[in-house]
Amino acid sequence: MSTFLDIPLVSVIMPCYNAEKNILESIQSVLNQEYQNFELIIIDDNSTDATKDILKTIQDPRIKTIFSEKNNGAGYSRNKGIDIAKGRFIAFLDSDDIWLKSKLKEQIHFMLDNNYKFTFSYYQHFSNNGLGKVITAPSYTTYKKSLYGNVIGCLTVIYDTDYFGKQYMPLIRKRQDFGLWLKLLSIEKKAYCYPKVLAQYRTDSGMTQNKLNAAKHQWQFYRNVLKLDHVRASWYFSFYTINGFLKHSLFLRKSKYSNSDIE
Repeated sequence: MSTFLDIPLVSVIMPCYNAEKNILESIQSVLNQEYQNFELIIIDDNSTDATKDILKTIQDPRIKTIFSEKNNGAGYSRNKGIDIAKGRFIAFLDSDDIWLKSKLKEQIHFMLDNNYKFTFSYYQHFSNNGLGKVITAPSYTTYKKSLYGNVIGCLTVIYDTDYFGKQYMPLIRKRQDFGLWLKLLSIEKKAYCYPKVLAQYRTDSGMTQNKLNAAKHQWQFYRNVLKLDHVRASWYFSFYTINGFLKHSLFLRKSKYSNSDIE
């Protein structure tokens, strides 16, 4: 039988900025995990609301807090967390999202049982009005497949530093998580999906982008980060926009004919 010492440590990276409304719920979803060998590293990105005061009241030896002196963006904050992380596994959760209590237990076992190095899972939208649609994904993705569209939700990712070492996000304001996924997929051929909802993504907070801005940042990512020429960037961007349109159309059809937004 496995003992606590046999269970690998998971480092959970949580950047936050002006998250006073939701951060305690996000933190509690980590503390409630059935898998208890974790450290939670919270990086405050120089919040101007009560977030810092809230964090200073938390007394739990598993939680480490870092307070940045200036606002640097989520990618920089996540990288600071990765830098001090002590765990074999790195996981991510934003300060307005939540995990189901079995998230770490199920996903770590999925990785260890199958010798997977980089995994993600389904997740579900939610808001103050309740649960929304479920975001599913294919059983795996690759570097090339990801260029046509990102299917990996940041709040679901876990990667193994014993295999990859510590890998960091590019220092860009948007799409920094996608940059890390591509870096990992340039080392390991596949990222595998655990086909179950393990996390919930909040859609009624300031973190959610509008579609036009998302498209703009995706184009800039192809051109400025991946350094694709105009022809290749246009090729992949066309698939990105088509996939986005199809997903939006499916959601509208399901919303029209059903009382549920769940796919």
